[in-house]
Amino acid sequence: MHSDTPASPEPGPARGAVAIITNRRGELLLHLRDDLPHIAWPAHWSLLGGGCDPGEDPATAIVRELDEEAGLAADSLTELFEITDHRGSGQIITFFAATWDGDETSLPLSEGVKLQFFAPEHLGILTIPPFIRDGIHRYLAAGPS
Repeated sequence: MHSDTPASPEPGPARGAVAIITNRRGELLLHLRDDLPHIAWPAHWSLLGGGCDPGEDPATAIVRELDEEAGLAADSLTELFEITDHRGSGQIITFFAATWDGDETSLPLSEGVKLQFFAPEHLGILTIPPFIRDGIHRYLAAGPS
């Protein structure tokens, strides 16, 4: 049967965005997530970020998420690559890089337990979601931009 109404497009996969934020010492800003059973990767160290709202692109989402979660406006926000969180949310996550040289303890954290800068050599002892660890390793292997 013929219809004059165009079929609505199928929604694409869920998307999200995270930011690898470094300071002038080369440390990375990580976010200790709440220990709540209904969130992906509870009680893990991760990057600031989150899911895209309906119709929102990852670049807009990361700016919104940084502001909402930590009142943070990072410098030189640059899109890097995408990784799918196969073992958690299932989202396609766009990674961004940025710099920020402030005191992380002064940020108004609205989600999670704490923010802390870590030197790359200390990341191995932290509990980090596999896709976030992969993204950080990929970023660090590429060297300074």
